[in-house]
Amino acid sequence: MDKVVIFDTTLRDGEQAAGASLNINEKLEIARQLERLGVDVIEAGFPASSPGDFEAVELVSREIRNPIICGLSRAIAGDIDKAAEALKSAKHPRIHVFVSSSDIHIMHQLKKSKEEVLEMAQNMVKRARGYVEDVEFSPMDASRSNPDYIYQMLEAVIDAGATTLNIPDTVGYSIPEEFGQLIAGIFKNVPNINKAKISVHCHNDLGLAVANSLSAVKNGARQIECTVNGIGERAGNAALEEIVMILKTRSDLFDVTTGINTEQIYKTSRLVSELTGFPVQPNKAVIGGNAFRHQSGIHQDGVMKMSRTYEIMDPKTIGLPGSSLVMGKSSGRHAFKERLSELGYNPADADIDRLFIAFKELADKKKEVTDRDIESLVAQEKREGIIAESYKLDRLQVTCGDKGVPTAAVRLICSDGSIIADAALGTGPVDAVYEAINRLVKVPNKLTEFTVKSITEGIDAIGEVLIRIESDGITYTGRGADTDIIVACAKAYLNALNKLLSA
Repeated sequence: MDKVVIFDTTLRDGEQAAGASLNINEKLEIARQLERLGVDVIEAGFPASSPGDFEAVELVSREIRNPIICGLSRAIAGDIDKAAEALKSAKHPRIHVFVSSSDIHIMHQLKKSKEEVLEMAQNMVKRARGYVEDVEFSPMDASRSNPDYIYQMLEAVIDAGATTLNIPDTVGYSIPEEFGQLIAGIFKNVPNINKAKISVHCHNDLGLAVANSLSAVKNGARQIECTVNGIGERAGNAALEEIVMILKTRSDLFDVTTGINTEQIYKTSRLVSELTGFPVQPNKAVIGGNAFRHQSGIHQDGVMKMSRTYEIMDPKTIGLPGSSLVMGKSSGRHAFKERLSELGYNPADADIDRLFIAFKELADKKKEVTDRDIESLVAQEKREGIIAESYKLDRLQVTCGDKGVPTAAVRLICSDGSIIADAALGTGPVDAVYEAINRLVKVPNKLTEFTVKSITEGIDAIGEVLIRIESDGITYTGRGADTDIIVACAKAYLNALNKLLSA
């Protein structure tokens, strides 16, 4: 079977999703997991866009050795030079050059003639080829461009040295039949097309990113650009997990394969969700919380007799355990460690000790500890271990009600072991807690986002809080989880403050 190259752009287009913000260490952590997942290409960023993106591409290039590492660049000499500099340590570097090709972009955004844009594309691909052997070119907004102009542009950039031609549905405008015809037309009308690989990059504005990508594969495309959990600009990109599992599950229709280790899919999805702060909707295909859960009695009966009656995929193939092990306060350390392993976590013994203590404390509060609860404990442990904690919550007491003034007393443990405490009034219990913490920490910041959600079902569910604070124009994300939602709020705020202080 032919191989479809999986080009992951989570660190570039994925991070462009409104509200997403990854620091350099978080990008490297995701890149390492993408390498374990087996993606062929990692688009690590847009080096010319900011010093932070340049540094991230440079770090990923230095640390990640198996996949191709790609840097995005406009068809501008300075951008290409920056990308080449950021990629100089990469074992397999690629520069990805793009320029608009649709009339609406050329007229209103570039304000140039078609001839000038064509010359830009050709000259900048030549410049990129002077730095690296592997050059990708994208005619942006290709799905709304004149096909004849696309053919002319692709022929010119192949002659200039482009080795991969990416056809973007930049605004998610196309439908599968139409997009497939565009790909077929390129193979038919670009005379030197045999010298390059055809790629596609589809957006999900009309919910068709995956369908359009698969239509392109049917018509000869052999690289798909996608993101974990489908995150990205506006409504996002084609979802990597859906693309991979469709090609695997329906290999009878597509007769292609990928190099993805599918057992790493769930773990990768959870990591990206945790670090970006974007929860995965329960009914999300492949990796949603309900993707392998059955409530209907008829479905339950069928699955118990033979899983394939209502499951077209084995959950183990994406890294989920096939059966559920009920965990509670009587569970031992060995059973807890085994469950962690089944969920894809293999922490060091010292980390397991801390996690087990946290698990026992949670089990005393809850009748049953679910997989999502355990994942939340692991995420909390990681949050506390990833950054230097200047302050840690020791005790919290809140008084509130419809007739009283909300009051919070907070005690924190400092990094040097000393203990500080204070109290404050607020408009509500959370406001009072944050006022008390601010009196102790004394770091100017502005709260810009506050979100609360339930990790699991039931009155005893763990509540997870996501907040974003801003200081000196930089945003810091904090997360906290606890069965007491006010405690979770305090943990989330301290997590964000510790990131700010660490930076």
